Amino acid sequence: MSHPRFVDIGACVFDAYGTLFDFNAAAARFEGDLDGKAAQLSEIWRMKQLQYTWLRSLMDDYTDFWTVTGEALDFALDAVGIRDEAIRDKLLNAYLTLDAYPEVPEMLQTLKSAGIRTAILSNGSPEMLDAAVKGAGLDALLDASLSVEDVGIYKPHRSVYQLAVDRLGVPAERISFQSSNSWDAVGAAYFGFRVAWCNRFGQGNEHLPAKPDVQIKTLAELPGLLGLA
Repeated sequence: MSHPRFVDIGACVFDAYGTLFDFNAAAARFEGDLDGKAAQLSEIWRMKQLQYTWLRSLMDDYTDFWTVTGEALDFALDAVGIRDEAIRDKLLNAYLTLDAYPEVPEMLQTLKSAGIRTAILSNGSPEMLDAAVKGAGLDALLDASLSVEDVGIYKPHRSVYQLAVDRLGVPAERISFQSSNSWDAVGAAYFGFRVAWCNRFGQGNEHLPAKPDVQIKTLAELPGLLGLA
């Protein structure tokens, strides 16, 4: 039985990193090169990556997400005391081929089979998203990959969420948006989407003037919200 807030959904739109793709996979692949610091590095890298997007948006100094990801990696490597250009290159290139979370392919196939449009809406650059989608074998399961590069500012600016409405031709109230990032889920809810916060990491609730409609642990729960399971 569907959730009352997820009736007559025309499109499901997903954040990419941490939602569809496991950003921890990059550092985990090179655990042996990182002196046991892979988890620490990954945590710092991800947080600084997000902080730089917010800061650049506030500074009105947009640059693409690939550049931001590299700058954040440099900060993280400095923080854990690793200075090795070869390792840096390996880690950065690994970000192009992150693993999809295990439930993602089947979940997307269920949505597609039900005639629901599927898309990514991400801070990632078009090149990064294309590589990630193809690398994970999801290209046949997604109708679109939408990047903030088209508006020149990062989430949670409302112009980013408007991209999904404009490109998919579906009104906000008929779009179900999924993100593992609590701040992104809040931003999407404030914009007007129906929002399922995929709280993979046990984050606390944000205290902001909007909240997601539901909280789920993995995307395997999404078809049930839509009445498809």
